[in-house]
Amino acid sequence: MFKKTEEDNKTKADKLEVTTEGTAMQDLYANKVVGKKTTGKVMHPSRVASANRILVRPMVTEKGTALNGLGKYLFTVDIKTNKVEVAKAVETLYGVKPTSVNIINMEGKFKNYGHRQGQRKDWKKAIVTLPKGKTIDVYEGV
Repeated sequence: MFKKTEEDNKTKADKLEVTTEGTAMQDLYANKVVGKKTTGKVMHPSRVASANRILVRPMVTEKGTALNGLGKYLFTVDIKTNKVEVAKAVETLYGVKPTSVNIINMEGKFKNYGHRQGQRKDWKKAIVTLPKGKTIDVYEGV
């Protein structure tokens, strides 16, 4: 009654295309996901987005530069995050699993603005230690 063609025999997964083009953020990661077909390791887009929210920015300071020689890197992180989330975010963004993560809560400084007094926001700092011989390039684009 109905004649099946080769197009009908293909599964949905076969019909999906794997693309290598993407936004600048996606280009940072070699593993891309399109539909159910992947190239390499699966990295869910929401996980990458949440990793970018956890690690606010790398801290470029004299102390941080000195610690880089010891395999330690400084990051400003979200105020609500914890050590486990920071470790997962570093692994997701840079592809290196840290050996340890230390977190420091920093209180905002009190400042005077003319006759008014105010306070800067509280923030959180993370010191990420990597295994021997592993490095990450945090100064790219800073």
